[in-house]
Amino acid sequence: MSDAVAYAYAVVRHDVEGLDEALADVVGVAGRPVHLVPQGPGSGLAAVVSTVPAQDFQESALRRHLEDLDWLETVARAHHTVIEILSAHATVLPLRLATVYLDEDRVRGALREDAEMFTRALDRLTGHIEWGVKIYVEPRAETAGPVDPAADDGLGVGRAYLRARRAQRHSRDEAHRAASRAAERVEEIGEAVAVGHARHRVQQGQLASEPGENVVNDAYLVARENAEAFRAEILRAAEGLSGVRVDVTGPWAPYSFATLPGTEPRAPDQAP
Repeated sequence: MSDAVAYAYAVVRHDVEGLDEALADVVGVAGRPVHLVPQGPGSGLAAVVSTVPAQDFQESALRRHLEDLDWLETVARAHHTVIEILSAHATVLPLRLATVYLDEDRVRGALREDAEMFTRALDRLTGHIEWGVKIYVEPRAETAGPVDPAADDGLGVGRAYLRARRAQRHSRDEAHRAASRAAERVEEIGEAVAVGHARHRVQQGQLASEPGENVVNDAYLVARENAEAFRAEILRAAEGLSGVRVDVTGPWAPYSFATLPGTEPRAPDQAP
């Protein structure tokens, strides 16, 4: 096996004016330069590729790395940077993180094999962007903290504790009901404006970087001409609802709407 393999970031149309120039100084994973690999004569498709050390992407090493959050974050940032630069110049079909092939001939083979599917996907995504929509539950501050059994207001400690716990539960329940209403409003807006909707797992543990409890973590595919109106409507979805926050992130390249057969992360010795 060679000491380097081909890391594929995305599929694009090769005939986009200025795309080669836009990638001229771009570096990707492992600090390696990024370039286009056209499918071949008569095709308008190309993959965006860089070489990466084979030892880091062999099957056993890749399994270990995907459990290493520091390594994963470094790769994800580089991957995302390449996609975002591309999306400023062309319609992009992002491939999943750590999609690697033994060499560029294998990349061309994958483009030939799935050319029709890639073309349909690019046609569908042209002129559209992705917005991320997250809904958070934030119970009122005066009931969200730890119970203080000493603050009994003339009640016994036990009764004061139970009363405070009931107040906390009531506040959380109210906030969750409000979040459900906000989610209904968001979906109504999405059905009216967006052309695609993807549900993601809510963020918990180390992935939960924002305050509050994440209860909705979705993505919407929206035509560019409707993008700002969609964002404004979504941000109003929590108006009048207590204990709820709605965040909109993006615009992004359409990561959530680019899942295709053959784009799963793979080790180089398993590449087609």
